[in-house]
Amino acid sequence: MHEIVVISGKGGTGKTSLTAAFAHLAESKVICDLDVDAPDLHLLLAPKVVREEAFHSGHEAVINADRCSGCGTCLDMCRFDAVVAGGDTYRIDPTRCEGCKVCVAFCPEQAIDFPSRHCGAWYVSDTRFGPMVHAQLFPGQENSGRLVSVLKKEARRLAEAGGHDLILCDGSPGIGCPVISSLSQATLAVIVTEPTPSGVHDLERVATLCDHFRIKVAVIVNKYDLNADHTARIEVLCREKGYTLAGRLPHDNEVTRAMVRCQAVTEGGDTDFGLHVRHAWTTIQGLLNT
Repeated sequence: MHEIVVISGKGGTGKTSLTAAFAHLAESKVICDLDVDAPDLHLLLAPKVVREEAFHSGHEAVINADRCSGCGTCLDMCRFDAVVAGGDTYRIDPTRCEGCKVCVAFCPEQAIDFPSRHCGAWYVSDTRFGPMVHAQLFPGQENSGRLVSVLKKEARRLAEAGGHDLILCDGSPGIGCPVISSLSQATLAVIVTEPTPSGVHDLERVATLCDHFRIKVAVIVNKYDLNADHTARIEVLCREKGYTLAGRLPHDNEVTRAMVRCQAVTEGGDTDFGLHVRHAWTTIQGLLNT
């Protein structure tokens, strides 16, 4: 079973648009949106949820007012200013609680509970391109890397159960924890970049991360025709590092028009941009068997 993760050094490079197009072109696959902090692949694929699961990770302190004596020990010991005074008792501000458990351990009345934290939800859905696994963290929640691992495990289970030979993932931008989790067990990382100084810099960072984990890299330059010099720099980098340049995509308003239609850019017929994407996908498919 192959697993492709489409990533980028920063947001806004066209990563999700290309993932949707690849989902349209690929056969026998499970689609997985691993950008759990700010998912948007569902805007193009219109998934119909068939299963929803709560995501719990970490813990948070909760003061039981019936047992609280109002001694203030928790207020004095909390380093994160999460304890709020309220008359004769106290409460925990969940947006400040870091789950360190100090207040729980030192409460003389054992009045502080420590339940698991409800951080978000994840879903198994049907789309017009096949099964999809996706999620949404609540604002400000952490443990996105762990949620990514949950999604990848479920996607692999669905692929094995359904006899699919490909998992196609829309990864998070950057090089942080969710990206590292996204790259686990990946066959190929497809890095989408743009011909700008920051684009070249971010490409180098995320490609170095892939090299560290020995993940094969393919690069797509989106809007390559906006700056020939920076496109040339990216091509030189690919040659020097041994990365496959899978495609050079021109700036084209067809991408925006496809978004307005809530479609993948390859669904609107044989446009010039769509043909470039199809060529890139053919190159990517070839890398899976080498």
